Amino acid sequence: MLDYTEPENVALSGAAHSRAIGQELHSLIAELYPICRSLTGDGQRRTLDILRRHIDLTVHEVPSGTAVYDWAVPREWNIRGAYIKDAAGRKIVDFADSNLHVVGYSVPVRRRMPLAALQPHLFSLPDHPDWIPYRTSYYREDWGFCLSHRQRLEMKDGEYEVCIDSSLEDGAMSYGECFLAGERAEEILISCHICHPSLANDNLSGIAVATSLAKYLSTAPRRYSYRFLFTPGTIGSIAWLWRNEGRAGSIRAGLVLACLGDGGRFTYKKSRRSDALIDRAVPQALRDAGASYQTVEFSPYGYDERQFCSPGFNLPVGCLMRTPHGCFPEYHTSADNLDFVQPEHLAESFTRCREIVELLERNLTFVNLNPKCEPQLGKRGLYGSVGGAAGGRNRELALLWVLSGSDGDNSLLDIAERSGLPFRALADAAHDLDRHGLLKENP
Repeated sequence: MLDYTEPENVALSGAAHSRAIGQELHSLIAELYPICRSLTGDGQRRTLDILRRHIDLTVHEVPSGTAVYDWAVPREWNIRGAYIKDAAGRKIVDFADSNLHVVGYSVPVRRRMPLAALQPHLFSLPDHPDWIPYRTSYYREDWGFCLSHRQRLEMKDGEYEVCIDSSLEDGAMSYGECFLAGERAEEILISCHICHPSLANDNLSGIAVATSLAKYLSTAPRRYSYRFLFTPGTIGSIAWLWRNEGRAGSIRAGLVLACLGDGGRFTYKKSRRSDALIDRAVPQALRDAGASYQTVEFSPYGYDERQFCSPGFNLPVGCLMRTPHGCFPEYHTSADNLDFVQPEHLAESFTRCREIVELLERNLTFVNLNPKCEPQLGKRGLYGSVGGAAGGRNRELALLWVLSGSDGDNSLLDIAERSGLPFRALADAAHDLDRHGLLKENP
């Protein structure tokens, strides 16, 4: 039985360590934040190269035009610069100031035009006049600029010079994969999307938490094998599934990580199955931690859980967020910046993910080797020597519940759900009972 009872294996060592974890996560986000990422291109490769400094990451390239189920990998997009100049030659919008200023996948353009002709290519947010929106045109060739509404209102009639120095040509789509072998071939999948430019919560927070979780697990005891995917949204997970269809059946549980740096309560979106192991493990871990959370049912709208849960795969993959996408005003705007994500929230998200993994790892099924009446726990040093004392009641209850529930069919998670006791208390009790020869694992 794997030992998760030592402090370094089960918990961050105090508030100082938690702050250090949060700062480390925020520093990684800050390093990645200026990079212009998209479905394809050099920004994506730069991002993966940075992650390779932290974890053993294999980078895969899928050529443009590759048919992946009903989709095709798009042509590779790169951008060097872009601007709008007014009649006096002043740059009033400059890609160098923010990579959100250009609509993602904009085709090259260099021309002069009146404001009336330019307006259909401009995007702003009247309700948030100082924010720049994030817009894309992945699968339809077009071009455009995003700017604050205040900037837009200041544009006067006249001629403007517009330039987008980009390229859209055959190349490849990149994605990263980190595989950590465990005792079992069964896998836990952790996935996050890497296609957004300077958006800190959506989804540099997910990238940072996934990277730190992979780093942590690389040196932790592992019953399951773990596969971490860093892919562009939708097309990336589709391409991975297309390339790995035969391997997908080994996925025992999975999580898509997104929007984990804000201060909202946790949100767990169930898998399409709704009753898979992951759908029970995440709420149990959040409840045991005393975290504020909500559970929502699966819907075919959201992140890459849509692809993993599609009917042809129906994998047990849920999605863990704090405030869900589209439910915070900063979503897909320049206000989703380094100030919006905070180290303490990132550290808490990492800790909750680590606890979910620990629960999955320790969720064993046992057989009681002394099933006819209770074994005498006191003579084994497992029970209080003075009857009637209330101090050790929870520990003793955990021991009794594990013995009662260990009939070869009930897992520790089953027992936790029935007893209402924290999962970790039951897992620790099972560890003690196993050491004293009162239980054996039922594989």
